[in-house]
Amino acid sequence: LDFGEYFDADGNFDQVEISECRDIVPTCNTRLYRRRWLILCLFSSYSLCNAFQWIQYGIINNIFMKFYNVSSFAIDWLSMIYMLTYIPFIFPVAWLLERKGLRVIALFAASINCVGTWIKVASVQPDLFWVTMLGQFACSFAQVFILGMPSKVASVWFGSDEVSTACAIGVFGNQLGIAIGFLIPPVLVPNVDDMNELAQHMSVMFYITAAVASLIFLLVVFVFQEKPEIPPSLAQVALRDVPTAQYSYLASIARLFRNKPFILLLVSYVHEIMVLQGDILKISQMLLLSEAQGEEVNAGRIGLTLVIAGVVGSLLCGIWLDKTKTYKQTTLSVYLLSFVGMVIYAFTLNLGHLWVVFLTSGLLGFFMTGYLPLGFEFAVELTYPESEGTSSGLLNCSAQMFGIAFTIIQGKIIDHFSTLAGNIFLCVFLLIGSIMTALIKSDLRRQKANSQPQTEVNSVSMF
Repeated sequence: LDFGEYFDADGNFDQVEISECRDIVPTCNTRLYRRRWLILCLFSSYSLCNAFQWIQYGIINNIFMKFYNVSSFAIDWLSMIYMLTYIPFIFPVAWLLERKGLRVIALFAASINCVGTWIKVASVQPDLFWVTMLGQFACSFAQVFILGMPSKVASVWFGSDEVSTACAIGVFGNQLGIAIGFLIPPVLVPNVDDMNELAQHMSVMFYITAAVASLIFLLVVFVFQEKPEIPPSLAQVALRDVPTAQYSYLASIARLFRNKPFILLLVSYVHEIMVLQGDILKISQMLLLSEAQGEEVNAGRIGLTLVIAGVVGSLLCGIWLDKTKTYKQTTLSVYLLSFVGMVIYAFTLNLGHLWVVFLTSGLLGFFMTGYLPLGFEFAVELTYPESEGTSSGLLNCSAQMFGIAFTIIQGKIIDHFSTLAGNIFLCVFLLIGSIMTALIKSDLRRQKANSQPQTEVNSVSMF
Protein backbone atom coordinates (compact mmCIF):
# COMPACT_ATOMS: atom_id res chain seq x y z
CA LEU A 1 0.00 0.00 0.00
CA ASP A 2 1.15 3.52 -0.80
CA PHE A 3 0.72 6.29 1.73
CA GLY A 4 -0.33 9.83 0.97
CA GLU A 5 -1.40 12.98 2.74
CA TYR A 6 -4.76 14.48 1.96
CA PHE A 7 -7.15 17.15 3.14
CA ASP A 8 -10.73 16.15 3.73
CA ALA A 9 -13.79 18.10 2.56
CA ASP A 10 -13.65 20.37 5.62
CA GLY A 11 -10.03 21.25 5.03
CA ASN A 12 -8.80 19.09 7.90
CA PHE A 13 -5.56 17.25 7.43
CA ASP A 14 -5.62 13.48 7.59
CA GLN A 15 -3.31 10.69 6.55
CA VAL A 16 -4.77 7.87 4.55
CA GLU A 17 -3.65 4.68 2.90
CA ILE A 18 -4.55 4.54 -0.77
CA SER A 19 -5.76 1.24 -2.14
CA GLU A 20 -8.30 -0.56 -4.29
CA CYS A 21 -8.30 1.80 -7.29
CA ARG A 22 -10.06 -0.51 -9.68
CA ASP A 23 -10.30 1.86 -12.63
CA ILE A 24 -8.11 4.26 -14.49
CA VAL A 25 -9.93 7.43 -13.44
CA PRO A 26 -8.70 10.90 -12.50
CA THR A 27 -9.28 10.29 -8.78
CA CYS A 28 -9.21 7.23 -6.56
CA ASN A 29 -12.76 6.19 -5.68
CA THR A 30 -11.93 4.13 -2.56
CA ARG A 31 -9.66 4.95 0.33
CA LEU A 32 -8.50 3.34 3.57
CA TYR A 33 -8.07 5.65 6.56
CA ARG A 34 -5.71 4.85 9.41
CA ARG A 35 -8.49 5.86 11.79
CA ARG A 36 -10.24 2.57 10.96
CA TRP A 37 -8.00 0.71 13.41
CA LEU A 38 -8.91 3.14 16.19
CA ILE A 39 -12.62 2.69 15.45
CA LEU A 40 -12.23 -1.10 15.53
CA CYS A 41 -10.23 -0.92 18.76
CA LEU A 42 -12.95 1.17 20.41
CA PHE A 43 -15.66 -1.24 19.30
CA SER A 44 -13.68 -4.23 20.60
CA SER A 45 -13.12 -2.41 23.91
CA TYR A 46 -16.75 -1.79 24.77
CA SER A 47 -17.61 -5.28 23.49
CA LEU A 48 -14.95 -6.69 25.85
CA CYS A 49 -16.29 -4.72 28.81
CA ASN A 50 -19.82 -5.92 28.15
CA ALA A 51 -18.87 -9.59 27.64
CA PHE A 52 -16.87 -9.59 30.88
CA GLN A 53 -20.03 -8.71 32.79
CA TRP A 54 -21.95 -11.59 31.24
CA ILE A 55 -19.67 -14.14 32.92
CA GLN A 56 -18.64 -12.26 36.09
CA TYR A 57 -21.51 -13.67 38.21
CA GLY A 58 -21.59 -17.24 36.93
CA ILE A 59 -17.89 -17.87 37.45
CA ILE A 60 -18.25 -17.24 41.23
CA ASN A 61 -21.84 -18.41 41.47
CA ASN A 62 -21.53 -19.75 45.02
CA ILE A 63 -20.15 -16.46 46.40
CA PHE A 64 -23.02 -14.36 45.06
CA MET A 65 -25.52 -16.97 46.27
CA LYS A 66 -24.13 -16.63 49.77
CA PHE A 67 -23.97 -12.82 49.74
CA TYR A 68 -27.45 -12.18 48.37
CA ASN A 69 -28.95 -15.30 50.00
CA VAL A 70 -30.57 -16.43 46.75
CA SER A 71 -30.71 -19.72 44.85
CA SER A 72 -28.31 -20.86 42.15
CA PHE A 73 -31.16 -20.48 39.68
CA ALA A 74 -31.48 -16.78 40.55
CA ILE A 75 -27.77 -16.24 39.87
CA ASP A 76 -28.10 -18.17 36.59
CA TRP A 77 -30.66 -15.59 35.49
CA LEU A 78 -27.97 -12.92 35.70
CA SER A 79 -26.33 -14.68 32.73
CA MET A 80 -29.45 -15.91 30.96
CA ILE A 81 -30.88 -12.39 30.83
CA TYR A 82 -28.29 -11.63 28.13
CA MET A 83 -29.94 -14.20 25.86
CA LEU A 84 -33.50 -13.22 26.70
CA THR A 85 -33.00 -9.48 26.23
CA TYR A 86 -31.43 -9.94 22.81
CA ILE A 87 -34.42 -11.67 21.24
CA PRO A 88 -37.11 -8.93 21.43
CA PHE A 89 -34.79 -5.95 20.91
CA ILE A 90 -32.48 -6.98 18.07
CA PHE A 91 -34.88 -6.08 15.27
CA PRO A 92 -35.61 -2.53 16.53
CA VAL A 93 -31.87 -2.03 17.03
CA ALA A 94 -31.11 -3.30 13.50
CA TRP A 95 -33.72 -0.88 12.15
CA LEU A 96 -32.12 1.96 14.15
CA LEU A 97 -28.71 1.02 12.74
CA GLU A 98 -29.96 1.47 9.19
CA ARG A 99 -31.71 4.75 9.98
CA LYS A 100 -29.15 6.44 12.23
CA GLY A 101 -25.85 4.67 11.56
CA LEU A 102 -22.94 3.20 13.49
CA ARG A 103 -22.11 6.19 15.69
CA VAL A 104 -25.58 6.31 17.25
CA ILE A 105 -25.46 2.55 17.87
CA ALA A 106 -22.00 2.86 19.45
CA LEU A 107 -23.17 5.70 21.72
CA PHE A 108 -26.18 3.66 22.87
CA ALA A 109 -24.00 0.61 23.51
CA ALA A 110 -21.29 2.41 25.49
CA SER A 111 -23.67 4.65 27.46
CA ILE A 112 -26.13 1.92 28.50
CA ASN A 113 -23.28 -0.41 29.41
CA CYS A 114 -21.76 2.38 31.51
CA VAL A 115 -25.07 3.03 33.31
CA GLY A 116 -25.38 -0.69 34.06
CA THR A 117 -21.95 -0.81 35.71
CA TRP A 118 -22.75 2.12 38.00
CA ILE A 119 -26.09 0.58 39.01
CA LYS A 120 -24.14 -2.51 40.13
CA VAL A 121 -21.91 -0.30 42.28
CA ALA A 122 -25.02 0.63 44.25
CA SER A 123 -26.10 -3.01 44.68
CA VAL A 124 -23.50 -4.18 47.21
CA GLN A 125 -25.87 -4.97 50.06
CA PRO A 126 -27.37 -8.40 50.80
CA ASP A 127 -30.95 -7.13 50.36
CA LEU A 128 -30.30 -5.41 47.00
CA PHE A 129 -30.23 -8.36 44.64
CA TRP A 130 -32.93 -6.67 42.55
CA VAL A 131 -30.57 -3.71 42.02
CA THR A 132 -27.77 -5.92 40.71
CA MET A 133 -30.34 -7.62 38.46
CA LEU A 134 -31.38 -4.18 37.17
CA GLY A 135 -27.76 -3.33 36.43
CA GLN A 136 -27.27 -6.62 34.63
CA PHE A 137 -30.41 -6.00 32.59
CA ALA A 138 -28.96 -2.66 31.46
CA CYS A 139 -25.75 -4.40 30.41
CA SER A 140 -27.72 -7.10 28.59
CA PHE A 141 -29.64 -4.38 26.75
CA ALA A 142 -26.33 -2.77 25.75
CA GLN A 143 -25.27 -6.13 24.32
CA VAL A 144 -28.06 -5.88 21.73
CA PHE A 145 -26.20 -2.88 20.26
CA ILE A 146 -22.92 -4.84 20.18
CA LEU A 147 -23.24 -8.54 19.36
CA GLY A 148 -24.11 -8.34 15.67
CA MET A 149 -21.97 -5.31 14.82
CA PRO A 150 -18.47 -6.75 13.99
CA SER A 151 -19.32 -7.40 10.34
CA LYS A 152 -20.94 -3.94 10.01
CA VAL A 153 -17.94 -2.10 11.46
CA ALA A 154 -15.60 -4.15 9.25
CA SER A 155 -17.58 -3.51 6.06
CA VAL A 156 -18.00 0.23 6.63
CA TRP A 157 -14.36 0.93 7.50
CA PHE A 158 -12.18 -1.79 5.94
CA GLY A 159 -11.17 -2.77 2.42
CA SER A 160 -12.07 -6.03 0.72
CA ASP A 161 -8.67 -7.57 1.47
CA GLU A 162 -8.93 -7.06 5.24
CA VAL A 163 -12.64 -7.03 6.03
CA SER A 164 -12.73 -10.61 7.40
CA THR A 165 -9.71 -9.97 9.62
CA ALA A 166 -11.41 -6.84 10.95
CA CYS A 167 -14.59 -8.81 11.67
CA ALA A 168 -12.52 -11.42 13.52
CA ILE A 169 -10.90 -8.70 15.65
CA GLY A 170 -14.39 -7.41 16.47
CA VAL A 171 -15.37 -10.91 17.64
CA PHE A 172 -12.01 -11.12 19.44
CA GLY A 173 -13.06 -8.33 21.82
CA ASN A 174 -16.12 -10.26 22.95
CA GLN A 175 -14.19 -13.49 23.46
CA LEU A 176 -11.36 -11.75 25.30
CA GLY A 177 -13.93 -10.23 27.65
CA ILE A 178 -15.23 -13.70 28.47
CA ALA A 179 -11.67 -14.92 29.05
CA ILE A 180 -11.00 -12.05 31.46
CA GLY A 181 -14.31 -12.92 33.11
CA PHE A 182 -12.95 -16.38 33.86
CA LEU A 183 -9.79 -14.92 35.43
CA ILE A 184 -10.54 -11.68 37.27
CA PRO A 185 -13.68 -12.21 39.45
CA PRO A 186 -12.22 -15.15 41.44
CA VAL A 187 -9.13 -13.01 42.14
CA LEU A 188 -10.96 -9.82 43.12
CA VAL A 189 -13.77 -11.54 45.07
CA PRO A 190 -12.35 -14.38 47.20
CA ASN A 191 -14.69 -16.69 49.07
CA VAL A 192 -14.59 -15.23 52.59
CA ASP A 193 -17.11 -15.71 55.39
CA ASP A 194 -17.20 -12.12 56.67
CA MET A 195 -20.02 -10.35 54.80
CA ASN A 196 -18.55 -6.86 55.26
CA GLU A 197 -15.22 -7.96 53.83
CA LEU A 198 -17.00 -9.73 50.97
CA ALA A 199 -18.96 -6.54 50.24
CA GLN A 200 -15.70 -4.60 50.03
CA HIS A 201 -14.25 -7.08 47.53
CA MET A 202 -17.40 -6.90 45.41
CA SER A 203 -17.30 -3.09 45.50
CA VAL A 204 -13.73 -3.10 44.22
CA MET A 205 -14.72 -5.28 41.25
CA PHE A 206 -17.79 -3.20 40.44
CA TYR A 207 -15.93 0.13 40.78
CA ILE A 208 -13.11 -1.04 38.49
CA THR A 209 -15.64 -2.20 35.90
CA ALA A 210 -17.55 1.08 36.12
CA ALA A 211 -14.36 3.14 35.76
CA VAL A 212 -13.33 1.21 32.64
CA ALA A 213 -16.82 1.48 31.14
CA SER A 214 -16.88 5.25 31.82
CA LEU A 215 -13.51 5.78 30.12
CA ILE A 216 -14.62 3.79 27.08
CA PHE A 217 -17.87 5.79 26.90
CA LEU A 218 -15.95 9.09 26.85
CA LEU A 219 -13.66 7.80 24.11
CA VAL A 220 -16.66 6.74 22.04
CA VAL A 221 -18.25 10.19 22.46
CA PHE A 222 -15.16 12.08 21.30
CA VAL A 223 -13.48 9.63 18.90
CA PHE A 224 -15.97 7.21 17.32
CA GLN A 225 -16.84 8.30 13.79
CA GLU A 226 -19.88 7.31 11.74
CA LYS A 227 -18.06 6.30 8.54
CA PRO A 228 -15.09 7.36 6.42
CA GLU A 229 -15.64 10.24 4.00
CA ILE A 230 -14.58 8.05 1.07
CA PRO A 231 -15.72 4.39 1.08
CA PRO A 232 -13.09 1.67 1.66
CA SER A 233 -14.33 -0.72 -1.05
CA LEU A 234 -16.34 -0.75 -4.25
CA ALA A 235 -19.07 -2.72 -2.48
CA GLN A 236 -19.50 0.20 -0.08
CA VAL A 237 -19.43 2.67 -2.98
CA ALA A 238 -22.45 0.88 -4.44
CA LEU A 239 -24.34 0.89 -1.14
CA ARG A 240 -23.84 4.62 -0.68
CA ASP A 241 -25.45 5.20 -4.06
CA VAL A 242 -28.72 3.62 -2.86
CA PRO A 243 -31.13 6.35 -1.65
CA THR A 244 -31.99 5.91 2.03
CA ALA A 245 -35.62 6.75 1.34
CA GLN A 246 -35.93 3.65 -0.85
CA TYR A 247 -34.77 1.29 1.91
CA SER A 248 -37.41 -0.87 3.60
CA TYR A 249 -36.31 -2.82 6.66
CA LEU A 250 -39.24 -5.26 6.54
CA ALA A 251 -38.65 -5.87 2.82
CA SER A 252 -34.99 -6.57 3.61
CA ILE A 253 -35.92 -9.22 6.19
CA ALA A 254 -38.38 -10.77 3.72
CA ARG A 255 -35.64 -11.01 1.09
CA LEU A 256 -33.32 -12.69 3.58
CA PHE A 257 -35.90 -15.35 4.38
CA ARG A 258 -36.28 -16.04 0.65
CA ASN A 259 -32.53 -16.45 0.29
CA LYS A 260 -32.07 -20.25 0.45
CA PRO A 261 -28.25 -20.26 0.90
CA PHE A 262 -28.63 -17.82 3.81
CA ILE A 263 -31.35 -19.94 5.44
CA LEU A 264 -29.09 -23.00 5.24
CA LEU A 265 -26.28 -20.98 6.81
CA LEU A 266 -28.61 -19.67 9.50
CA VAL A 267 -29.71 -23.18 10.53
CA SER A 268 -26.14 -24.52 10.54
CA TYR A 269 -24.97 -21.43 12.49
CA VAL A 270 -27.67 -22.05 15.10
CA HIS A 271 -26.49 -25.66 15.50
CA GLU A 272 -22.87 -24.62 15.99
CA ILE A 273 -23.63 -21.88 18.54
CA MET A 274 -26.04 -24.11 20.48
CA VAL A 275 -23.29 -26.71 20.82
CA LEU A 276 -20.83 -24.03 21.95
CA GLN A 277 -23.32 -22.90 24.59
CA GLY A 278 -23.73 -26.55 25.60
CA ASP A 279 -20.00 -26.82 26.18
CA ILE A 280 -20.06 -23.70 28.37
CA LEU A 281 -22.94 -25.29 30.33
CA LYS A 282 -20.83 -28.40 30.98
CA ILE A 283 -17.92 -26.28 32.15
CA SER A 284 -20.22 -24.39 34.54
CA GLN A 285 -21.45 -27.72 35.93
CA MET A 286 -17.86 -28.85 36.30
CA LEU A 287 -17.12 -25.70 38.29
CA LEU A 288 -20.05 -26.29 40.63
CA LEU A 289 -19.23 -29.99 41.03
CA SER A 290 -15.54 -29.34 41.60
CA GLU A 291 -16.10 -26.96 44.54
CA ALA A 292 -16.49 -29.96 46.82
CA GLN A 293 -13.58 -31.79 45.21
CA GLY A 294 -10.91 -29.07 45.37
CA GLU A 295 -10.53 -28.93 41.59
CA GLU A 296 -12.23 -25.61 40.87
CA VAL A 297 -8.92 -24.14 39.62
CA ASN A 298 -8.58 -26.80 36.92
CA ALA A 299 -12.23 -26.49 35.94
CA GLY A 300 -11.81 -22.74 35.52
CA ARG A 301 -8.64 -23.25 33.51
CA ILE A 302 -10.43 -25.64 31.17
CA GLY A 303 -13.01 -22.94 30.43
CA LEU A 304 -10.25 -20.37 29.98
CA THR A 305 -8.42 -22.70 27.59
CA LEU A 306 -11.55 -23.08 25.47
CA VAL A 307 -12.06 -19.31 25.26
CA ILE A 308 -8.40 -18.37 24.60
CA ALA A 309 -8.12 -21.02 21.89
CA GLY A 310 -11.29 -19.56 20.40
CA VAL A 311 -9.74 -16.08 20.33
CA VAL A 312 -6.78 -17.44 18.35
CA GLY A 313 -9.10 -19.42 16.07
CA SER A 314 -11.23 -16.35 15.31
CA LEU A 315 -8.23 -14.25 14.31
CA LEU A 316 -6.61 -16.96 12.17
CA CYS A 317 -9.89 -17.75 10.40
CA GLY A 318 -10.40 -14.08 9.59
CA ILE A 319 -6.88 -13.70 8.19
CA TRP A 320 -7.29 -16.89 6.16
CA LEU A 321 -10.55 -15.64 4.61
CA ASP A 322 -8.93 -12.37 3.54
CA LYS A 323 -6.06 -14.25 1.93
CA THR A 324 -8.06 -16.94 0.12
CA LYS A 325 -11.71 -15.75 -0.17
CA THR A 326 -12.71 -19.43 0.20
CA TYR A 327 -15.80 -18.78 2.32
CA LYS A 328 -17.70 -22.02 1.85
CA GLN A 329 -14.64 -24.28 1.87
CA THR A 330 -13.28 -22.69 5.05
CA THR A 331 -16.65 -22.67 6.81
CA LEU A 332 -17.29 -26.33 5.95
CA SER A 333 -13.76 -27.37 6.98
CA VAL A 334 -14.05 -25.63 10.35
CA TYR A 335 -17.50 -27.15 10.89
CA LEU A 336 -16.26 -30.68 10.15
CA LEU A 337 -13.25 -30.20 12.42
CA SER A 338 -15.60 -28.99 15.16
CA PHE A 339 -17.58 -32.21 14.75
CA VAL A 340 -14.43 -34.35 14.89
CA GLY A 341 -13.21 -32.43 17.94
CA MET A 342 -16.56 -32.91 19.67
CA VAL A 343 -16.47 -36.67 19.05
CA ILE A 344 -12.96 -36.91 20.50
CA TYR A 345 -13.99 -34.74 23.46
CA ALA A 346 -17.08 -36.87 24.13
CA PHE A 347 -15.20 -40.16 24.33
CA THR A 348 -12.09 -38.94 26.19
CA LEU A 349 -13.68 -36.71 28.86
CA ASN A 350 -14.05 -39.53 31.40
CA LEU A 351 -10.68 -41.22 30.83
CA GLY A 352 -9.19 -39.42 33.82
CA HIS A 353 -6.32 -37.76 31.92
CA LEU A 354 -6.43 -34.03 32.63
CA TRP A 355 -4.07 -33.11 29.78
CA VAL A 356 -6.43 -34.79 27.31
CA VAL A 357 -9.34 -32.68 28.57
CA PHE A 358 -7.27 -29.50 28.18
CA LEU A 359 -6.19 -30.50 24.68
CA THR A 360 -9.65 -31.40 23.41
CA SER A 361 -11.20 -28.30 25.04
CA GLY A 362 -8.60 -26.16 23.27
CA LEU A 363 -9.37 -27.80 19.93
CA LEU A 364 -13.10 -27.30 20.42
CA GLY A 365 -12.63 -23.65 21.33
CA PHE A 366 -10.30 -23.04 18.38
CA PHE A 367 -12.70 -24.36 15.76
CA MET A 368 -16.11 -23.63 17.27
CA THR A 369 -15.37 -20.04 18.29
CA GLY A 370 -13.33 -19.58 15.11
CA TYR A 371 -16.58 -20.28 13.28
CA LEU A 372 -18.19 -17.06 14.59
CA PRO A 373 -16.49 -14.57 12.20
CA LEU A 374 -16.82 -17.13 9.40
CA GLY A 375 -20.59 -17.24 9.91
CA PHE A 376 -20.88 -13.44 9.99
CA GLU A 377 -18.73 -12.90 6.91
CA PHE A 378 -20.25 -15.74 4.87
CA ALA A 379 -23.70 -14.33 5.65
CA VAL A 380 -22.65 -10.88 4.41
CA GLU A 381 -21.35 -12.43 1.18
CA LEU A 382 -24.54 -14.41 0.59
CA THR A 383 -26.88 -11.51 1.34
CA TYR A 384 -25.15 -8.44 -0.14
CA PRO A 385 -26.38 -5.72 -0.58
CA GLU A 386 -28.58 -6.28 2.48
CA SER A 387 -27.39 -4.71 5.73
CA GLU A 388 -24.68 -6.54 7.63
CA GLY A 389 -26.46 -5.68 10.88
CA THR A 390 -29.67 -7.36 9.72
CA SER A 391 -28.05 -10.63 8.60
CA SER A 392 -25.87 -10.84 11.74
CA GLY A 393 -28.87 -9.97 13.90
CA LEU A 394 -30.91 -12.81 12.42
CA LEU A 395 -28.05 -15.25 13.01
CA ASN A 396 -27.63 -14.23 16.65
CA CYS A 397 -31.34 -13.93 17.40
CA SER A 398 -32.02 -17.44 16.09
CA ALA A 399 -29.09 -18.82 18.08
CA GLN A 400 -30.34 -17.16 21.28
CA MET A 401 -33.94 -18.33 20.79
CA PHE A 402 -33.11 -21.97 20.20
CA GLY A 403 -30.09 -21.87 22.50
CA ILE A 404 -32.22 -21.44 25.63
CA ALA A 405 -34.34 -24.51 24.85
CA PHE A 406 -31.29 -26.47 23.68
CA THR A 407 -29.39 -25.71 26.91
CA ILE A 408 -32.33 -26.90 29.03
CA ILE A 409 -32.71 -30.12 27.01
CA GLN A 410 -29.01 -30.91 27.14
CA GLY A 411 -28.94 -30.29 30.89
CA LYS A 412 -31.83 -32.73 31.35
CA ILE A 413 -30.03 -35.36 29.26
CA ILE A 414 -26.89 -35.02 31.39
CA ASP A 415 -28.89 -35.16 34.64
CA HIS A 416 -31.03 -38.19 33.68
CA PHE A 417 -28.50 -40.17 31.65
CA SER A 418 -24.84 -39.16 31.59
CA THR A 419 -22.35 -36.57 30.40
CA LEU A 420 -21.47 -38.90 27.50
CA ALA A 421 -25.12 -38.93 26.38
CA GLY A 422 -25.18 -35.15 26.49
CA ASN A 423 -22.01 -34.99 24.40
CA ILE A 424 -23.37 -37.42 21.82
CA PHE A 425 -26.45 -35.19 21.62
CA LEU A 426 -24.12 -32.31 20.70
CA CYS A 427 -22.27 -34.44 18.13
CA VAL A 428 -25.50 -35.21 16.31
CA PHE A 429 -26.30 -31.53 15.94
CA LEU A 430 -22.81 -30.78 14.61
CA LEU A 431 -23.13 -33.56 12.06
CA ILE A 432 -26.48 -32.16 10.85
CA GLY A 433 -24.97 -28.68 10.66
CA SER A 434 -22.02 -29.96 8.63
CA ILE A 435 -24.37 -31.55 6.09
CA MET A 436 -26.38 -28.33 5.78
CA THR A 437 -23.21 -26.28 5.32
CA ALA A 438 -22.16 -28.59 2.46
CA LEU A 439 -25.48 -27.86 0.73
CA ILE A 440 -24.97 -24.07 0.71
CA LYS A 441 -24.52 -22.58 -2.75
CA SER A 442 -21.49 -20.29 -2.59
CA ASP A 443 -22.85 -17.10 -4.17
CA LEU A 444 -20.28 -14.49 -3.10
CA ARG A 445 -22.18 -11.33 -4.02
CA ARG A 446 -19.96 -8.86 -2.19
CA GLN A 447 -16.86 -10.25 -3.85
CA LYS A 448 -18.53 -9.86 -7.24
CA ALA A 449 -19.34 -6.23 -6.43
CA ASN A 450 -15.73 -5.57 -5.42
CA SER A 451 -14.44 -7.01 -8.68
CA GLN A 452 -16.80 -5.10 -11.01
CA PRO A 453 -15.81 -1.99 -12.93
CA GLN A 454 -17.01 1.24 -11.29
CA THR A 455 -19.77 1.79 -13.86
CA GLU A 456 -21.27 -1.60 -13.03
CA VAL A 457 -20.94 -1.08 -9.29
CA ASN A 458 -22.98 2.10 -9.47
CA SER A 459 -25.82 0.13 -11.03
CA VAL A 460 -26.11 -2.38 -8.15
CA SER A 461 -29.56 -2.13 -6.60
CA MET A 462 -31.24 -3.62 -3.54
CA PHE A 463 -34.55 -3.86 -5.36
